[in-house]
Amino acid sequence: MIQSLDNRRREIGLKKRYRAEKRFRFYGLAAISIGLFFLVVLVVNVVSQGYSVFQQTQLSLDVYLDKKIIDPNNELHAKPELLVTANYPLLVRNALAKKLDVDLTDRASLRDLNAFFSQSARVLIRDRVVANPNIIGTTQKFTILASANIDSAFKGQIDLSVPEQNRKVSNRALTWMKKLALEHSLYKSFNTGFFLHGASSRPEVAGIGVALIGSLYMMAIVLLLALPIGVATAIYLEEYAKKTLFADIIEVNINNLAAVPSIIFGLLGLAVFINFFGLPRSASLVGGLVLTLMTLPTIIIATRSSLRAVPPSIRDAALGLGASKTQVVFQHVLPLAAPGVFTGTIIGIAQALGETAPLILIGMVAFVANYPTSPVDPSTTLPAQIYMWANEPERAFVERTWGAIIVLLIFLAILNTAAVYLRRRFERHWS
Repeated sequence: MIQSLDNRRREIGLKKRYRAEKRFRFYGLAAISIGLFFLVVLVVNVVSQGYSVFQQTQLSLDVYLDKKIIDPNNELHAKPELLVTANYPLLVRNALAKKLDVDLTDRASLRDLNAFFSQSARVLIRDRVVANPNIIGTTQKFTILASANIDSAFKGQIDLSVPEQNRKVSNRALTWMKKLALEHSLYKSFNTGFFLHGASSRPEVAGIGVALIGSLYMMAIVLLLALPIGVATAIYLEEYAKKTLFADIIEVNINNLAAVPSIIFGLLGLAVFINFFGLPRSASLVGGLVLTLMTLPTIIIATRSSLRAVPPSIRDAALGLGASKTQVVFQHVLPLAAPGVFTGTIIGIAQALGETAPLILIGMVAFVANYPTSPVDPSTTLPAQIYMWANEPERAFVERTWGAIIVLLIFLAILNTAAVYLRRRFERHWS
């Protein structure tokens, strides 16, 4: 009787444990599912808002390079600068009016014509004329960007059901747009300018080219400085430093620095690198130094954990064979800890790549249209460019904001994938 009661209690206890285990598994799967759900929602939302930026509306047009407009007073030989200052958008407007049979005496039509194409056509035609002045007086085919509003309307991003006075594209322009599209003169193509151009007040020609170069400069500086300094610091603290009060203070401060808000590092960079050392504002060098300080704690902590994970038997065996302390560390321990070092470094760089707050304080949200030729030239970064575009009211800038976010997420995904690959590729398992 007593034995049957004990068996019954054990069965009840086992059932309770099994039910608890099933609940725990359910809670874990539910948490993972919720996280994946919100991740999918985020990715779908970002992609749906920004994928259209990778296409740009273009206008194929035969433009007559009228000498009366380029050189109205026949002074080109005496004033070659006229090739630079000529009214090239007027040539485009006249060519578009001819193609659409528009009356040039109608001011409303002229206004819509000028708003139909991008004013960047001035640079496109000017460069070709300056390169070969002999084409003046001839008709040349040009591929011209449509204006930001026409681009948005052609992509279906403007609600055309609202009254004409409440939207930025007139009914006349919509009629022209449909006509040119049927003639295959207005079409969408891959937006290479988004990856090549810099900042611009015209949304249709604004791009992330300068931001990409600035980000590459900064990441190179972070990698060149943070990796050797962080690894050397971790090796000293883990392998050489004695357990003294000074070493404990350093260790505590490193752990605390890993939790310091990033904007504090921006204040530090502003006070030290710009105000004290006089380094130029908006330079990739200053941004790289600030992000190096921010990344160092991550690399140090990850490297120390990797060094600590190497079994003591490795050190004892090397020392027993007559190796010096330095030989043990650099020829045996560090190579075995390399996967963790690589992973910590890549994660630190990925974190630095997505930072914006410290860069705002050192002026890297400036309007920079030209490519930086060195780390000391004015520049911006991809997160800073996203921040600046997010403050613009135009629909085309909103589209470019989401597109830049897609590019940034791709870079972050590549870095994190590389970290996982390196860890699995070189990781050693100890029995």
